[in-house]
Amino acid sequence: MIPINDKAYLILADGTVFEGAAAGVKGKIVGETVFTTGMTGYLETLTDPSYFGQIVTQTFPLIGNYGVIPEDFESKKSYVRGYIVRELCDGPSNFRCESSLNEFLKKQNITAICGIDTRALTKKLRESGVMNGMILSGADMLELLLPDGNLDETKLEECLEEIRKYKIVDAVKNVQSVSDCKCEAGKGKRVVLFDFGAKANIQRELEKRGCSVITVPYDTSAEKIIELNPDGIMLSNGPGDPAENVGVIKEIKKICDYGKIPVFGICLGHQMLALARGAETCRLKYGHRGGNHPVKDVKTGRIYITSQNHGYAVKTESLPSFAKETFVNLNDGTCEGVEYTDIPAFSVQFHPEACGGPHDTNFLFDRFLRII
Repeated sequence: MIPINDKAYLILADGTVFEGAAAGVKGKIVGETVFTTGMTGYLETLTDPSYFGQIVTQTFPLIGNYGVIPEDFESKKSYVRGYIVRELCDGPSNFRCESSLNEFLKKQNITAICGIDTRALTKKLRESGVMNGMILSGADMLELLLPDGNLDETKLEECLEEIRKYKIVDAVKNVQSVSDCKCEAGKGKRVVLFDFGAKANIQRELEKRGCSVITVPYDTSAEKIIELNPDGIMLSNGPGDPAENVGVIKEIKKICDYGKIPVFGICLGHQMLALARGAETCRLKYGHRGGNHPVKDVKTGRIYITSQNHGYAVKTESLPSFAKETFVNLNDGTCEGVEYTDIPAFSVQFHPEACGGPHDTNFLFDRFLRII
């Protein structure tokens, strides 16, 4: 029996209520409830800016067993709205571990819930689609209870109204980590990293190949990027609806119209590159999140296992004549990669820089350098 002061509730937009134990910082948060299937890599998940505005559910039942290792972070802070796990390990064991996961959640001001049936939650999200949710604990949770300990239906309805109103907006703007150009010295090719919420491992992969990486913020103009005289441009991953970023898409179109600089897009970068070239995107029912998503190379027929984190996809049928699909998702047939035949540009929906996750498609960074 969980003491009443340590209880927590997850309330979904359809009225479903899960009861569990409070973790992290007690309070009330509303977000978009999603699930990720990764068995490892929870630190990378928690620090991936692409999860901005979302309550993340880990489908693997035990989370936190190797604690917190700052060297594995994908950004300096966490952008998740809330966190859901079946069992939160309070006795981590790893020679690099610096603290427990619960301590990290508190330090990052993340409200979490554990001890709920994450399998049932995941099945609901798969069947009904991603939906908004609320985590309640502490004093905020107690306000929802009647004297007999049952939920107050009137106050529950008020919570549902608040939950259903929630919408993720200005996602890319809210995860911006640089305010001006930031250059990391290297002896190789000069690559501009267009930062829409870039995972740190993208830069690490470029630097492994000797590149000099120049990170620029999301609102940088195409003219300024071209003035930097880069050998290549990397369009990073990031959160939210790609179509929301009208200004960024306009600048990417200018870069494409210039047509002289090789471009490589990943995840959100892949989607916005497609939008800049006249294609369309759509929202997926429950998205692709985790490290076990199979994709097929259309040209060779080879299958790769990939790491993914996105809720939108490029509509294959909307691709212009000068674009060809290069990878396809084997689970639902969605577009996973595009190559443009009129300019030196290509993009993928998955994460070739995955860490933790499969390294099957790491070779795409080498392909980018060869095009450069």
